[in-house]
Amino acid sequence: MSAHPATEPAPTPNGRPDRPDRPGRPGRPDGPDGPGSGRPDGSRRSRKPGALRVRRSPGLLLAGLLPLAAAAATGLVVRSDITDPPFQRLDDRWLEWMGGPHDGPYLAAATVLNWFGGPVGAVLPLSLLFLLLFRRRWASAGFLLAAYLGGNMLVIQGLKHLVDRPRPADPLVRVDHGSFPSGHAATAALLVVVAGALLVPAARRRAWWYGGAVFTLAMMWSRTWLHAHWLTDTVAGAVAGAGAGLLTWWLFQPALTRESLRAHDRRGAAAGADPGAAAVPDGG
Repeated sequence: MSAHPATEPAPTPNGRPDRPDRPGRPGRPDGPDGPGSGRPDGSRRSRKPGALRVRRSPGLLLAGLLPLAAAAATGLVVRSDITDPPFQRLDDRWLEWMGGPHDGPYLAAATVLNWFGGPVGAVLPLSLLFLLLFRRRWASAGFLLAAYLGGNMLVIQGLKHLVDRPRPADPLVRVDHGSFPSGHAATAALLVVVAGALLVPAARRRAWWYGGAVFTLAMMWSRTWLHAHWLTDTVAGAVAGAGAGLLTWWLFQPALTRESLRAHDRRGAAAGADPGAAAVPDGG
C-alpha cells in the first residue's frame, strides 16, 4: 500500500525522490554549501600537498639516462686506447684551430670561465643552498646538494678515474689528472639544469635552456682554447653534467612538487585568497 500523497517525497528532475533527511555529499549539487563540492563559496576542496600523488615523468628519466649512458660509452671507448682513441684526429684538428696568440678579449673571457668552473664558481651553488635553507625549502636544498655532489663526485670524478686520459700538451691553466671528461663543462651544464628546475618558471624555461646551452658551449670552448681538454672531453662533460642534473630532478620530482604546492598555498592564504581555486604549480 503506497504512502499518503501528502507525506510521499516529491520527485526531482532526475526522477529520484528528494531526501531532505539525508545530508548532501561534498561535490554534489545537493551539498549543504551549494553547488560545487561542500565549500561555502561553491569551489572545490583543495587537496593537501602531502596527500597529492605525484608521478615521476618518464620523459625526464629518459632525458637523464640517455646522456649518462652516452658519456659512459664514450669513456669506455677512450679507455680502450687512451693515447689514440678513434676520434683523436678530430681532437687534434680542433686543438690546431684553438692555437695562435692567446691574449686580448678571448683570454679575458676564458679566464673568467675558468674561475667560474673552479673554486670561485662554488660560491653560486653555496649561496643558493643557504637561501633555500633560510626559506625552509628542504626538498629544493636536498635536490641541489644531491645534484651538485653526486654529479661532480660520483659521475665526473668516477669517469676521470676510470678513463684517466692524458691532457693536451702545455695547458695554459693549472689542471689535475684525467682529461676525460671536462669537469668545468659538466659543472656548467649541471648548474643550468638545477637553476632551471628551482628558479625558472615552467613557462620561461625554453628561453632559459637556450641561454644555458650558449653558456655551456662557451665553457666548452674556453677549456679547449686553454688547451686544458680535448674537444671530446668537453662534449662528454657537458652531456654527463646535464644527464646527472636531469636524473636527480626526476628522483626529487614528487618532493619538489609537494613543496611547491605548500608554498603556493601559503602565498594564497597570506593574500586572503582561496589556495584551492588556483592552478596547481608543476613543481619542476
